[in-house]
Formats: sequence, C-alpha cells, structure tokens
Amino acid sequence: MEMRDRAQDELTSMPTPPLDAPAAEEMPAQDSESVDTNTADTADQPILTMEILIENAKAMAQKDPAEVSGDEVRRLRQQFNTLHKAMPANDADTPEGEFSPEPFVDEFQSILDSIRNRKAAWTEEQEKLKISNLEKKNAIIAEIAVLAEDTDNVNRTFPRYRELVEEFNATGDVPPTEETSLWKRFSDAREKFSDNLKINKELRDYDFKKNLEAKQEIIDETRKLTAGDDIIEAYRRLGDLHDDWRRIGPVAKELRDQLWDEFKTASTEIRRRYQEHFEARKAEELKNEQEKTSLCETLEAIDIDSLNSAQAWEKATEAVKAVQEKWRTIGFAARKVNNTLFARYRAYCDRFFEQKAKYFRDSRDSQAANLAAKTAIVEKAEALKDSTDWRAATEQFVAMQKEWKTIGNTARRQGEELWKRFIGACDFFFEQKKKQGSDQRQQQQTNLKAKREIIEAIEAVADDATRENILDTLKSSQQKWQEIGHVPFKDKDKVYDRYHQALDRLRSMLDRQQTRRSMDRFESNMANIEGDRQKLYRERERLTRAAEAKRQEIRTFENNIGFLSSKSKSGDSMLREFQRRIDHIKEELDALTEKIKLIDSKM
Repeated sequence: MEMRDRAQDELTSMPTPPLDAPAAEEMPAQDSESVDTNTADTADQPILTMEILIENAKAMAQKDPAEVSGDEVRRLRQQFNTLHKAMPANDADTPEGEFSPEPFVDEFQSILDSIRNRKAAWTEEQEKLKISNLEKKNAIIAEIAVLAEDTDNVNRTFPRYRELVEEFNATGDVPPTEETSLWKRFSDAREKFSDNLKINKELRDYDFKKNLEAKQEIIDETRKLTAGDDIIEAYRRLGDLHDDWRRIGPVAKELRDQLWDEFKTASTEIRRRYQEHFEARKAEELKNEQEKTSLCETLEAIDIDSLNSAQAWEKATEAVKAVQEKWRTIGFAARKVNNTLFARYRAYCDRFFEQKAKYFRDSRDSQAANLAAKTAIVEKAEALKDSTDWRAATEQFVAMQKEWKTIGNTARRQGEELWKRFIGACDFFFEQKKKQGSDQRQQQQTNLKAKREIIEAIEAVADDATRENILDTLKSSQQKWQEIGHVPFKDKDKVYDRYHQALDRLRSMLDRQQTRRSMDRFESNMANIEGDRQKLYRERERLTRAAEAKRQEIRTFENNIGFLSSKSKSGDSMLREFQRRIDHIKEELDALTEKIKLIDSKM
C-alpha cells in the first residue's frame, strides 16, 4: 500500500511563504531650485505623483482579475494615502488656482471600486467552479469504488479505470476545506482497486512501471532544485511536484517507502533552505530598520532654527545630502515600519529645504548692500593702483583688503566679477611696487636660482622611487619652496608651471602606486565574495554611482573652464589648476571603470 498518509501530511504542513517585499518608497524631494548659487544641485530624483498613481490604477483595472492580488491593491492605496496626506486641500486660505487633490481622490476611488467589483465577481465565479469540480470528482471516486468491487471483469474495467484517473486529474481545483479529504478518498479508492482486486498481472506491472518512472523523474527534479540558487522558485515548483506526485498512481509495494523517503528528504531540504532565506531577510529588514532610524535621528539632530548664516546652511545641507545618499543605499525595512520611517524622513527633509529657501530669500537685501560696499572698494582700488606713493598706498590697500573680509556674501556671478577686479588692482599695484629697488631684483634672482634647484631635485626622482622617498621629496620641497621669497615677475609663471609639473609628476607616481594597491585590495575583496551575485550587484551599483559622480565633477570643471579667460595671469593659473584637477579625476574614473569591469567578469 502506497505511503499516502505521510505524503498528505507533508503537503498540508508546508509553510506559507511570506508576503513580497514592501513597495519601493519614494525618495524625498531635493530643493528643486537652488537659492544659493554657491551650492551645486544634485541630480533630480523621480517623484511619485497623483497623475502617476491614477495611471497605475487604470493599468491595474485593465488586467485580468486573476492577475490582480490584494497586496497590489493595498500597496496602491497606501501610496495614494501617503501622497494625499502630504498635499494641502483647498480651503479659504488656499489661493485660487492652487493644486487640489480632491478630484484625484474621487477618480482614484472610482477606479479602485471597479477593480474590487471585478475581483469579487471573478472570485464568486471561481468558488462556483470549485463546487462543480468537487461534485465531478466525488462522482469519479464513486465510480472507481464500484469498479473495484467487480473482481471478475478486470480486463474490461481497467481501461475505464485509467480514463477515470485521467479525468480526475484533469478536473480543476476544489474548495480548500474539501481538498485533503477528497484526495484521501481518491487514494483509498485507487489503492483498493490496485491492491485488493485480482488484476491482470501484466496490466498491473505495466501500471506500476509507468508510475515508478514518473515518480523517479519527480525525485530527480526535486534533487536538482535543492542545488539551485533561486530558492523562491524552487519552493513554488516543489508545490507543483507534490501535486504531480499525488496524481500518479501506486508503485510496487516494496518500493513505496523507499521512493517516498527519497522524495521527502529532498523536499525537506528545500523547505529548510526556504525558511532560512526568509529568516535572513527578516534579519536584513531589522538591520535596515535600525539604520533608517539612526539616519532619521541624525537628521533631527540638525537644529534648523539655529542655522543663521550661509556657511551654516551649506554645511548642514552637505550633512543632509550625505544622509540622503546613505538612505538610498539601504534596502527595505519590515512592511509595518517602512512607510512610517519614510514619512518621518521625508517630513524632516521637506522642512529643511523649505526653511533653507526662505532663509536665502530673506538674505537678498543684505546681499544687495554687500554688493554696493564691495563695488565702492573696487572703484577705490582701481583709482589707487597707479600710485607711486608706495607706503601710503600700501596701507590703504591693506585696509581695503581687511574691510573686504568683513563684508558678507553677494550673488556668485557678481561677487566673482568684483573679486577679479579687486584682486587685479591689488596685484597690479604690488607687482609695480616689487619692481622697485635693485636689492629686490637681486633677491628675486637669488630666489629664482633656489627655486630652480628645488625643481631639479624633484625632477631627479626616479620613476621607480619608493613611496617614502617620494613623500619625503614632496614634503621637503614644498617646505623649502614656501620659505623662498618672490622671483622676477617675468619668470614667475614659467618657474611656477615647471615646479607644479614636477610636483604633479610625483603625485601621479603616488596615485599610480595607490591605485595599484587599491586595485589589489579590491581584487582580494572580490575574490572573497565571488559567487555571491547579490553582493557583487550592490558593489557594482555603488561603483557605478561613484563613476557617475566623477563624470559629473568633470563636466562641472569643464563647464567652469568655459567661463574663464586665459588672457589674465590669474585666469591662466586657474585654468591650469582646473585642468590638473580634471586629469586627476579622470584617473580616478579609469580606476572605477576597471573595478566595474572586474565585477562584470565575475557575475
């Protein structure tokens, strides 16, 4: 007799898989339009809107009712409620023409009612179909029981018996409350037909052989599932295999326990891995909850009311954006707390950027006053730059420089233009002053010789020099360079460029060494997580975001270069510095690209 009772018990005790992970949360809105031109805006993030939710609801309404789950409807409702609470309703204080969410509420509720009505009708139809299937299967079981009593006509009744079994298996689902007892009665009838009747041995052996082959195929597939990577799909497939096992008839008595034990062992392994998977996910969700709670506390520790300067706001903005960047890297918390944490996080970010916008709007008047004060200083400096009264003019220039530092910020573009004019007048005056006196010129020649010796010492460092040698050379050379005074004006740019080219060479050597060590460490880390596609994917995403950030830095510097002029010496110096920084960032981008390629080779 086949071990049907144990198989049935295993099927009824299979754990129900947890709900899917919570829906993707919307990221908080950044301050969409930067009010401080000294701060670069971050890339816009996609924001969930009423219009998008309505479109999502309409798309769901077009689906077949069988494809719409209760979780999808609840998730859509939660998203709509969260967005609706964040939007003000029209009232007496709302200006005419302002956005009102109420029309969306009516439309959304209408679509949701339509989905629920169609789903309810479909469910009622399925219940009726299951009752009909139950009646058909009960009739089949009754007929098999009648055939089992007819022991004298086995050759005549056996083909009909096979037809009834196939008809039973082809009939659809029945009410869940009846399924266990139905399968038990069906198995009893089949076993009675197979074991207690004097069936033609040839037909019996043929049936046993076919059933043995089918069950062995199920066992082989189950064993393959135990070694697969997708445990969710393996668990789902296991349920189908148990259904197939129950549909297959008995095998020889001496093989029944052995076959069932093999199938049960493989099934138990899949269930064990499945349970471990969701326990690990639960631990990960708890970890994410703790990290998100910590980030919310970090944000709330920033006292918005105490920010009373542009510098303080910019420093706080960097801290907030660092938290936002970290938030994006953290996965979902448990469903019951994930939305609450996101609402807490979103509320603070919205309040922060609203207060920041208000602060900079209020500061425009003070910026206008600062602009007028700096303009007056620039005009005074330009009028004084040709003076040959070196002592008196120097005192005035020093006083103007001190006064400049006491004046607050202005708009960036106007402030940069005034600064260039002011520093240009200062540079011109002091350069003219430096040209006076033979003693100064002699000292400048001596300084020039000393600086060239420093440059030659730097250039003499071999390409294969050790890191310690390079660092010692950099430190000693820079210290000596700072101790040496000015050089002749006509040689200043040339010796400066040569000096920085030599330093850049040493820094590039250090960067290459550092890049190599970093790549070695990265390759070692990748070797440790090789085969873990999830960790490799997260690492690749992190490197991809870092690479995009480097590309953005390059675009920013290249854009800034377009606003500089190389006609002035100060402008030419800034151009060279920008180009050096661009080259350095490109080297870092190349290193990131190599790491991404390494990950791709391991996925």
